[in-house]
Order: sequence, then C-alpha cells, then structure tokens
Amino acid sequence: MRPVAASARRREVGRGERVLPGLWRLRLPLTLPGVPHVNAWAIAAGSGVVLIDCGMHEPGSMAQLETAMAQVGLRIQQVSRLVITHAHLDHWGQAATVIERTGCPLWMSPHHQHATSEDAVDPEQALARRLEIARQSGVPPAALARLQEQGKDMPAGIAAIVLPDVGLVDGVVIETDLGPWTVYETPGHAPSHVCLYQPERRLLISGDHVLGRISLFFEYGWTPDPIDEFLRSLDVVAGLDARLCMSGHGRTFTDVRAHIDATRALVAARLDATLAAAGARPATALEYAPAVFGEPLEPATRWRLYELLCYLHHLEREGAIVRGMDSGGIERWLAQKQP
Repeated sequence: MRPVAASARRREVGRGERVLPGLWRLRLPLTLPGVPHVNAWAIAAGSGVVLIDCGMHEPGSMAQLETAMAQVGLRIQQVSRLVITHAHLDHWGQAATVIERTGCPLWMSPHHQHATSEDAVDPEQALARRLEIARQSGVPPAALARLQEQGKDMPAGIAAIVLPDVGLVDGVVIETDLGPWTVYETPGHAPSHVCLYQPERRLLISGDHVLGRISLFFEYGWTPDPIDEFLRSLDVVAGLDARLCMSGHGRTFTDVRAHIDATRALVAARLDATLAAAGARPATALEYAPAVFGEPLEPATRWRLYELLCYLHHLEREGAIVRGMDSGGIERWLAQKQP
C-alpha cells in the first residue's frame, strides 16, 4: 500500500472484530509514515485458525496481535497455519515470531526474493540500491545525502527471514470451516502477491492488490514490467465476481467490481499523463513527476518514485518512449520518434 500524507496519520491500536461467523479482522497498528494500520485475518479451521498476514515486527507488535485476537476470543496458540498475501514488511515482518510461538507452517509465494534476497535483507546493500535508483532518476546530491542519513535509522520491520514451507501458487487450496479458499497469483504490487478466493461465499482476501481507498504501489526493479503484471492480475480478480472484499488496509467493502475498475482507471490515467509529459527533450524521472502526480516529487517518498519508474519502463516496453543515459549516469526519457 502506498502511504498517505504524514499529516493524515493517526496512531492506531490493535483491535479485533468479527466479519462473519468464523472470520475475523485483526487491525494491527504500524509506525510507518502515513500507514497507521494493516489488516490480518483469522479464519476458523477445526480446533485452530488460519492467520492471513501478521503485521510488521517492531516493539510491542506481538502484544498488539495478541490483543486483537483476544478481543474476538482467540489466542495466538490457535494459529495452525500462517498464510502471507505478499512479502512486504507490514504483512509478513512478524512471521518469524508467530512461527516461533506456534510452530505453525508458513504458506507464502515462492517469488519472495524481493524481500528475502541479500540485496533486500542486508541494510547496507538495500540502502545502496535505493540511493542508486534515486541518483539515476535525477535526485540531486543534497537530497541523496539526506536520504542516506535517514536510511541509516530505518527499522528493518522484520523479525527474521523465514522461507515458506508451502509455496502459494495458482490453484493451491486452503481448507477452513468457511470452505476452501483458492490461491490466485496476482503479481504487480509485489512479485510475491497472491489473493485468496472462497467461491461459494464469494469472499476475496485481496492483500494490497485491490484496496478500499484506491492507492497504488509497485515493487520496482525485480521484474521487467510490474504494470503489465498488475493489470493482468486485475483481470484475474475481476473474473472471480467477488461479493465481499477483505483488503490489507481499511474496512471490508462490497462493490468489488467498482474498486477494480477505479484502480484500472487510475493506472490508465497515470500512464496517459506520463506519455503526455514525454516530449522531444530528454527528462529525468524526477522531472516527469509534476505532470503525473500534480506536484513535484519529494525525493524521500520513494514509493512514488518507484511507481513512476514502473510507468516509464512499461511505456518503454510498448515502444512509446525511449531511455538514454547521460555522461553522469543519469537516466533520461523522451518520446519515441514516430516513423
């Protein structure tokens, strides 16, 4: 999920609520700027529960999960399986602690390298990668220095790296008291993203693929075209005809098709704005931002920079724009000349 403005942030507390008999929402607080909470979901399964996502690892986070579970009459010891919609720290960062406390197996996509590879896990390598992407995108030296200083104090948000016992790929079924949930791979937001669908009740657990408040983020640099992946994944979810959606952030909602259509429309509008901004003069990604987002890009908001880079790379793959590198190693983009 892409963070909202920091001024809109309100500190949340752990809270549990019943959505349906045998299905509970666990709202877990976060300290990420502009993202006050993340949802985990508990589904009754025999004498235990299947836990879908588990929140970010930070001081007191496990107590918040246990508090949310206790409010709906559940205990952490009842977790028989931990299922992760995608390997972003706010959804799986606490997985190692949950597994240590319960001994449960981890079910997660095998395409988790964006979160578990050395480039992602090693703090120095991860920071160096972010800084190089920013530099190539036209972020000036003074802003890069600030980013480097801020990055040194960023919490990892992950208790420990844990790899899946069961890989979540298309067609895997998760049995619960509400019936079987089928896994659908839905990359784009992240290479590891999956959605879960219960067909008889038409229930969708959408992670961050479809959100109640339309918001976009794409994991940049791990696959060739996250935009194409994301749009194809929207087609997959649209074909399920879900009645009730439980997303990674915010409340449940029923107008699922309208949210899918609005998400697709926002991607299309930003692609159009990116293409319209491509002129005959080469420009950096940072220089494209005002035309795409309606305001200059604050270099610290790397989620928007990554989103913009994904649009540029998608249009490049379609042959609409071209990319070059200047003598300083800065990427510049311009419209493709028509024959």
